[in-house]
Amino acid sequence: MSRVIVVGAGINGVTAAIELRRRGHKVTLIDPGPLPHPLAASTDISKAIRAAYGADEEYTELAERSIELWRAWNKEFGLELYQEVGVMFVRRQDMKPGDFEYESFKTLEQRGHKIQRMNSAQLWKRFPAWNPELYRDGVLELEAGYVESGRVVATLIERAKSTGVELHESARFSQLDEDDNRVKGIALDDGKRIAGDLVLMTVGAWTPYVLPFTRKFFRATGQPVFHLRPSQPELFAPECFPVFGADISRMGYYGFPLSREGVVKIANHGRGREMPPDSPERVVTAADEEQLRDFLRSTFPALVEAPIVYTRVCMYCDTHDGNFWIARDPERKGLVIAAGDCGHGFKFAPVLGGIIADAVEEKPNPLLQKFRWRPEVPLGSGTDVARSK
Repeated sequence: MSRVIVVGAGINGVTAAIELRRRGHKVTLIDPGPLPHPLAASTDISKAIRAAYGADEEYTELAERSIELWRAWNKEFGLELYQEVGVMFVRRQDMKPGDFEYESFKTLEQRGHKIQRMNSAQLWKRFPAWNPELYRDGVLELEAGYVESGRVVATLIERAKSTGVELHESARFSQLDEDDNRVKGIALDDGKRIAGDLVLMTVGAWTPYVLPFTRKFFRATGQPVFHLRPSQPELFAPECFPVFGADISRMGYYGFPLSREGVVKIANHGRGREMPPDSPERVVTAADEEQLRDFLRSTFPALVEAPIVYTRVCMYCDTHDGNFWIARDPERKGLVIAAGDCGHGFKFAPVLGGIIADAVEEKPNPLLQKFRWRPEVPLGSGTDVARSK
């Protein structure tokens, strides 16, 4: 079997390492650490898990498979990593064909999901933190929720080590070791070289910076994230405050119920600011906070004065069309790239490892056509209809 070097121990890298090891490969996992890496997009308190994907049935079906496996992981690891509290996408106007919420509602309804349409005053009484006069319609996906993402990564790192993955923490990738368009390993910044039959790059938003030739089709963007401590925490308990997207294709705001740390996380899913992950500009700005307060004032009045106890900028690795990029490099034999999370990848963690391993092994997988090597795709052809522009 092959010697595979996996660079980057975020969610793509660690799930791929586990699956490749399960298939019999010798796997070396490289990361500068500490793990979970504090700057990685994977390292957070929560990521949304939902099957609502507008009219895109491929992502919907993939999310359905993932949700079943999240439940299985809860049992397997003996941890409530996945919290099934529901996910609600609502709009200020009535839903109509073409809207993300409408298309999600129709797709989920046709596929037999447990959903409710949020278009009656009676339903809104269940969610007292919301301004029901502002939001008129939407879809509540009952069998959805969120995962505690940092804990997930930490748990999977331990699983990888226990299965025989060779972990090199505190090892920083410098460059590919290549000759005649053949990648034969990597070089670290201390000068050490590690040889392998295949190199799998899973470095997220670092991709266009450590592999400059990928700047033609990847863009690293930062999105503001806020943790607020409410004065009325009971309004934001999971039973009356599901994961939400508030007119998300227009405003970009989404959030989560009260966490175990006693905070409400609210973030933006928009175009973002382009920057490298370790940029000194990777800070939440006064303008970001002002925009958040405007949103809270109209949507969650009880949070308007809530203190912000933590902020971060979550990095995305964006592709031109919003789809993941899991493919072999046609110009560099022995190189595979699994990147392009586009801010919606973590929910697929239970199935990502298998998809990436299929790309490494060149096994047939219909999804690999969607996630193929595609430099010809033009900028601005994005398919993520749940993202504000």
